[in-house]
Amino acid sequence: MAATAAPSLRASSLLSGSLSKSSPILQNPKSLGSLLLHNTTPFFLTKPLRQVSSSNPCHKSISASIFSSKPKQDSSRRQDSEKVQELFVYEINERDRGSPAYLRLSQQPVNSLGDLVPFSNKIYHGNLEKRLGITAGLCVLIQHVKERGGDRYEAIYSFYFGDYGHISVQGAYLTYEDSYLAVTGGSGIFEGVYGQVKLQQIVFPFKLFYTFYLKGIPDLPSELLGRPVPPAPGVEPSVAAKAAEPHATVKNYTN
Repeated sequence: MAATAAPSLRASSLLSGSLSKSSPILQNPKSLGSLLLHNTTPFFLTKPLRQVSSSNPCHKSISASIFSSKPKQDSSRRQDSEKVQELFVYEINERDRGSPAYLRLSQQPVNSLGDLVPFSNKIYHGNLEKRLGITAGLCVLIQHVKERGGDRYEAIYSFYFGDYGHISVQGAYLTYEDSYLAVTGGSGIFEGVYGQVKLQQIVFPFKLFYTFYLKGIPDLPSELLGRPVPPAPGVEPSVAAKAAEPHATVKNYTN
């Protein structure tokens, strides 16, 4: 009660101090009641408020930050994000990496949900003249499709291109027809990449052909470009690429 009474006492003293005994208001209580009734503005706000000058630098900075136009995006960067670049890659299992490993976690006699297939294979340029690196990843079996004679996997893996960096992909891998997987990112020259990749099954599980449709990155180096050899069961890398001779590999190719 003492804390709440203090402001009332201070207000009373201020009011009594501002009105003398000879004031007509005190002599006529009705006038005092009329003053309190009609004067709704508190006495401490009766002084005119100081106007804020428009020359105030803080005011100007706030106005500029609210109403200024957005900075323009770099046009070259925007064009890179819209441009689609094709990259052709062969993945070939040469039976020298212990891949794939089939982990039958379902403990069923046929391929079943939950079986895991970690793998790593060699990759070559689409023209089969240059060794690029390897794939590395994991497939999780989702469904055995008996009527199609194959399986549906959820695949998560990466393509490693030596000093150029890597591309990561994820999506459905169907062993009985072409598949499209999402390009989820990358590193090196592939930093910020997105798009999709078409996977063509040539000889399961030993030979696959990929067509990447890449967005969001600058132009690919000429070493990674070029016409591919049309996919077919009999295609093979050149002797030099298969032997990983220096002129037939990318720099520091991933092995």
